[in-house]
Amino acid sequence: MNLMHTFIETFWDVMPIILVLFGFQIAILKQKIHNLKRIVVGFILVWIGLALLILGLEKALFPLGKLMATQLTSEHFIKDASNWASYYWIYIFAASIGFATTIAEPSLLAVAIKANQVSGGFIKIWPLRIAVAIGVAIGISLGSFRIIVGIPLHYFIITGYMIVLIQTYFAPKNIVALAYDSGGVTTSIVTVPIIAALGLGLSGAIEGRSPLIDGFGLIAFASLFPIMSVMAYVQLTQFFNRKEPQTKHE
Repeated sequence: MNLMHTFIETFWDVMPIILVLFGFQIAILKQKIHNLKRIVVGFILVWIGLALLILGLEKALFPLGKLMATQLTSEHFIKDASNWASYYWIYIFAASIGFATTIAEPSLLAVAIKANQVSGGFIKIWPLRIAVAIGVAIGISLGSFRIIVGIPLHYFIITGYMIVLIQTYFAPKNIVALAYDSGGVTTSIVTVPIIAALGLGLSGAIEGRSPLIDGFGLIAFASLFPIMSVMAYVQLTQFFNRKEPQTKHE
């Protein structure tokens, strides 16, 4: 993928967004577009940024993710390929990269800031980001385990959402929507490419695994487990907040 081709493809990807926004502003709202020059400059920067991001992903992150998966499944690290416990470096790497990419996710930061503002400071920015990152780390590590042992994806997903439903019933109602949204914002421009590369690389490196069947699915884990971790974080926060006054009173 060369630079010019990437810029052209990205331009056509961004164009529908521009047409919808400008179309609604002019045709539906019938309002003048204020600060048009600044908006145009902003769209140009978005176009350039996305093009460079896509090029960087293709040139660096995707190959690096596959390379790491291949190296971590080599004989140097794996003594007994038939034993799932021998792949502990894969689990550690998956959890680490899941945590790190989630912390770096700009969309998660935006949601955390808004949640802090709307909740009047009850939901802290960093604890929420860490809770989501822990959920992603656990999810990616468990998803890597699934690829290694070859267990069908739907067993994990069905079980996971059953747990989410139980948590949803007991969780504070004002936090449920945020928890579900937290699962969505983790799968964005930073996290998805690296996780996808890890899954495809891992499934391609392990004998008997199909990249098409086993390589995909890590993103589903990355979306599911933050829902659990955020609801657990809020429930624990409420529990300790209730317990603290009782302790002081005693």
